[in-house]
Amino acid sequence: MAYSSTETIEKLAAAIGENVYIDIAKWHLYLRDAHLHTPLAEQLYPMITAGSLQENQVLEVLKQISVKLGGGKLEVPLSDLLPMQAQVHLMDVLEEFQRDL
Repeated sequence: MAYSSTETIEKLAAAIGENVYIDIAKWHLYLRDAHLHTPLAEQLYPMITAGSLQENQVLEVLKQISVKLGGGKLEVPLSDLLPMQAQVHLMDVLEEFQRDL
């Protein structure tokens, strides 16, 4: 059964949200808890469906997503908050998701 793109994006967001985290003062905050998983999935989904998933493009998307800290006093690119291990997890999730499509 084929899924709509909305359902597929929700599945991708769920996979990202439970596997990828940002590191704040050695605390792991998973992207679902930070409400960042869905916007990230929406931006990465077209790359996955086009079959053009490349790590440098994924990192560029991470740089373009601003995360507000301190009630909006500071904005930091998502790429700066993901430790290397979380970036590896993200690429693993995306590659597995692409294989399963």
